[in-house]
Amino acid sequence: MRIENNKVFISGATSGIGLAIARKLHALGNQILVNGRDANKLNETINELKGSIAIQADLSLEEERLRVAKLIQKEHPDLNWIINNAGLAYTHSLQSGGNAFELAKNEINLNYLSIIHFTELLLPQLLANQNSAIVNVTSIAAFRGHASIPTYSASKAALQNYTSVLRDSLAAQENVRVFELIPPLVNTPFSKEIGGEQHGISPEEVADELLSALSLNQYQVPVGLTKQFFQS
Repeated sequence: MRIENNKVFISGATSGIGLAIARKLHALGNQILVNGRDANKLNETINELKGSIAIQADLSLEEERLRVAKLIQKEHPDLNWIINNAGLAYTHSLQSGGNAFELAKNEINLNYLSIIHFTELLLPQLLANQNSAIVNVTSIAAFRGHASIPTYSASKAALQNYTSVLRDSLAAQENVRVFELIPPLVNTPFSKEIGGEQHGISPEEVADELLSALSLNQYQVPVGLTKQFFQS
């Protein structure tokens, strides 16, 4: 598919993987709708990525998803890509008798349910436009859960399954393609607590792999160590 001259909404686009993707796509002439919760980070990002548009919102909240979808439908009817990147992870132990249930509710809400809802809200617009794409960011944890992030791993496995079914459901729609970006541990603020700073790959490497896959219509995009799960 064409990776230039699109209008792209990226959630969680002010740092880490989201920002790296935004930078790469901006350099190719795409207009970026930059989503984040922090106004200062949003301003920094759109000052760097000239011509980009800031959309401040917490997509974990249903009313915020409805507001953003309505704004996009009204002011950006030509939007044809959404990259569902925003996520949440807690480090905790299932053995501790702590609050795994409450933590899991928050992770499932943002990492899975909010993506289903936001995609559903914007799908009619994507179907009406050309060269449309939905990119869901899952994780190596969807294949191999880790004891330090047990409920996060489960939420990404759920998102992976949904993404696969969404792709199958839209297979007959030639103008909408569904991609899954599957990074390993990445050196971002998001993963600092679980060793990303010491052992993670760069977010730029993840972004480069995604752009290559998009141009080739490679719908599953394993990066780094995740590729071991796709070896024949």
